[in-house]
Parts: sequence; C-alpha cells; structure tokens
Amino acid sequence: MKERLIALGARIDALTLRERVLLFAAVAASVVFLMYFFGLKPMFARQEQLRGQIVQQQNNIEGIDNEIRQKIEAAQVDPDAPTRTRIATVRAQTIALAEALRAMQNGLVAPERMAPLLDQILRANGRLQLVSMRTLPVESVLHAARGVAPAAAAAPVDANAVTAPNAAAKPADLLYRHGVEVTVRGNYLDMIGYMAALEAMPTQLFWGRAQLEAETWPDSRLTLTLYTLSLDAKWMKL
Repeated sequence: MKERLIALGARIDALTLRERVLLFAAVAASVVFLMYFFGLKPMFARQEQLRGQIVQQQNNIEGIDNEIRQKIEAAQVDPDAPTRTRIATVRAQTIALAEALRAMQNGLVAPERMAPLLDQILRANGRLQLVSMRTLPVESVLHAARGVAPAAAAAPVDANAVTAPNAAAKPADLLYRHGVEVTVRGNYLDMIGYMAALEAMPTQLFWGRAQLEAETWPDSRLTLTLYTLSLDAKWMKL
C-alpha cells in the first residue's frame, strides 16, 4: 500500500501545475458527487420527510384556527364539541411528532458541541491548518422548507384560548437548523481524512456545502458547511 502511494505521489509530481490543478479538481468533484449520492441524499430525504410532516401539522392547525374564527364571527359563541375534539387530536399529533423529533435529535451532535468537536477532530489530524470557523444564523426548518427568512420565535399560545377575529394565525416553529462553516488549508489527502473522520463520528451531522479551492501546490483550501438539528432555537456564537 505504501509503495502504491509513493508511486502515485511520483506520478503526481511529474505532472505540470495545470495538470495537477485539473487532477485535483476532478478528484474533488468525484468525491463531492459520491458524498452527495451515498451520504447527503439519504440525509436530505429524511430532512424533507420531517419538513413535510411539520408543514402538514402546521397546515392542519391553521385550518382549525380559521374554522374557529369563522364560527366566532358568525355567532359569537364558543367552538362546538367536534371542533374542540379536532383541536385536541391535532395537539396530540403535534406532541407525538415533537417526541419523534426528540428521539431523532439524540442521534445528532448537540449544537453547543459542534464547534468544539470540529476543532477536536482537526487537532487530531495535526496536518491541516484552521483558517476560519464561524457559526451560521439559526434557521427554522419550517422556514427553510418554505424558502423564507428566519423570524423571531412566536410565544406559545393556548390552543383552547379564543383567538381574536383579526389576529393572523402564525405557525409555531418546532425544529431549528444550526450551522457551522469551517475552512481549513492543507494537503488534499489530509482533507479527505478529515472528512472521513467527520463521517465516522458516533453522532451525526448534516453536510451542507463543500468547496475546494486550489492554492500553491500542494496546499488547497476546503470550506465545509455542516448542520445539526435541534428543538431549541438557542445558539452559541463563536
């Protein structure tokens, strides 16, 4: 194995600078494609499934709120028993969904552990240089699914309370996405080892973006965007 690596290194050394850049770009593109196909695609599918469930529950709650407002405006009376039963059912479904999200969260890296964990794995590598590491703004998964900017979290509202006729129904945020962008510099093979170490962690991270930039040979610059999910909007900034 060592002889093969030496031979491979010799072949790379024999290439011109332009050929090396093209080679590294092709390898990087292949790695990113394989990461997406075998790692990111299933994760994104799971995220989309969770987003769909959350959006469906929020739409159900919005529909119920609209029904209640219409009944109050028409007769100025409390909602009838079937409506209350439906509200209770939706609340129970929402609680069950929140429990499922908590169970999923147990397998993910805690938001406050992301930056220390990335730094710890980087130090264990020993050959890569940390260029920068920064936290990204917390984003509601529901807002991300709808393609809107993050907003402040709404205060909890009692589902049994009567909503004012002119009050707009605002869905509550249940799941938040916490991101870290880390940039490292070093040898391409060391970068592959760093990403492999991240993949091998017992707790999971979601990969967002991976950008490789060739610098003075043999160094390159790698920028990774990594995410975790949490039921808490709180986020510790670096």
